[in-house]
Amino acid sequence: MHLFGVIDWIFIAIYLAIIAGISIWSIRRSKESPSDYFLANRNLGWFVIGASILASNVGSEHIVGLAGTAAKSGLVMGHYELHSWIILLLGWVFVPFYMRSMVYTMPEFLERRFNSKSRILLSIIQLLSYIITKASVTIFAAATVMNIFFPDLNFWTAAIILVIVTGVYTVFGGLHAVMYTEALQAIILLLGSAVLLFFGLDKVGGWHSLINSIPKEKLNMFPPLSDPDFPWAGILFASPIVGIWYWCTDQHIVQRCLAARDEKQARRGTIFAAFLKLMPFFIFMIPGIIAFSLAQQGKLQMADTNQAFPILVREILPVGVRGLLAGGLLAALMSSLASVYNACSTLFTMDIYKKIRPDSSNKELVRVGRITTSIVVILGMVWIPLMERISGVLYQYLQSVQSYLAPPIAAVFLLGVFYKRINAKGAYTAMVVGFIIGVFRIILELNKGSLTGFFYDFATLNFLYFCILLFIFSIVLMLIVSLATEKPKEEQLRGLTFATTVAEDKAASRASWTRFDVLLSVIVIVIILSVFLYFSPAGVAK
Repeated sequence: MHLFGVIDWIFIAIYLAIIAGISIWSIRRSKESPSDYFLANRNLGWFVIGASILASNVGSEHIVGLAGTAAKSGLVMGHYELHSWIILLLGWVFVPFYMRSMVYTMPEFLERRFNSKSRILLSIIQLLSYIITKASVTIFAAATVMNIFFPDLNFWTAAIILVIVTGVYTVFGGLHAVMYTEALQAIILLLGSAVLLFFGLDKVGGWHSLINSIPKEKLNMFPPLSDPDFPWAGILFASPIVGIWYWCTDQHIVQRCLAARDEKQARRGTIFAAFLKLMPFFIFMIPGIIAFSLAQQGKLQMADTNQAFPILVREILPVGVRGLLAGGLLAALMSSLASVYNACSTLFTMDIYKKIRPDSSNKELVRVGRITTSIVVILGMVWIPLMERISGVLYQYLQSVQSYLAPPIAAVFLLGVFYKRINAKGAYTAMVVGFIIGVFRIILELNKGSLTGFFYDFATLNFLYFCILLFIFSIVLMLIVSLATEKPKEEQLRGLTFATTVAEDKAASRASWTRFDVLLSVIVIVIILSVFLYFSPAGVAK
């Protein structure tokens, strides 16, 4: 069957034309300076920042993964999609320190707070993480979607075209082009997915019919402690650790806030993003539940739960609307790749190249940034044919890597701003040892079939509990080393911890928010708590 009609292709063409127009406009107004290329001249407002944060987060792996996970395991993974409160933590707690330090990257902030060794280490960890996991997972998930959506096109040809198109506007337009295109892409993706939710609920007979047709355990976000995959204690405490690492310290997210005009715009951007982040739970996970319900009733054929979202599009959306959602999926793929490209370029140029050549001119730094982006684009293209050989097990491994890498980084940033006694030796030791333990777990997990005794137990410990234990271990190790060695110098700490923030900076931060900002933040938290209560044994899962 032909999935798209003429009007669908028109929608897709219009979307691509608008992206091209925004990119050309951004390229023409771009200045040859690092501030403009890497941080959009630090002049963006809250709307673009908030929409860009969400677009950076929501990639094609969300389209496939969330709906597929919901269809298979229920709504328990919704904990990760209700991290809006952590985005608020970014805006209210971390943004003031980041904005005052005037840094380009998160590793650079660690250098200000600790030392250059911490900066280099975090840069290397983040670069490896981006290239090995983020880019590859995005392309792999896109293969699952586009294989169903574009059956008449060779996927690898289409994927290469998308990788190149995304790379071109990222290389020449810098963060300015990336963020403005992401703002548009976020709107298209949310609108298209909301339309699918509406048609899906109509197909299944409405919300109450859906709830009554689903086993209660699939609606429970707090599985019993005996659950082998997602015990409630594990997911309740481990997901915030990963969330703090991702939302508050990860370059490709925080970079959007660093591009803000001022602290007020950055914070309001995070508040806007927090509201937007509430939507994926409903527009990506609930369609997975709908697909499961329709499949149980014999109204939908679904061989693999990963096909839940694209099959719903194919089966229940009318011609015309499919094109709108296809544009949203293109948006998801392109925005995710663009975020990775720009983050890698910024990290390498500002944290590694500039350290090697501190006297580099502005033009040289921008040129290196563009070359770095081009190299990452090429690496992504080289990776594409290799993705055909990757098994589902390895794909799941790529998804879980963050649970093994996040804890020490989250611990260092949290204690770094909350406790001034933490010094460079403590932070560096925690990151190095924590990283080694995380990598050791990954290696053992990949070879667990041949293990026995302690090593088998270590490799098979629930990944959520492992995340929690590694986080606690990193904090304890950091405290022991810091307290056993010299105190950091007071002049180095000024403005970088709560205890060393001067009155002038406190007054500036207080002037940057209003009661309305507080009210909006409280509303976000109330909505999250309401969702938790509704999808719990005290609500519809009883």
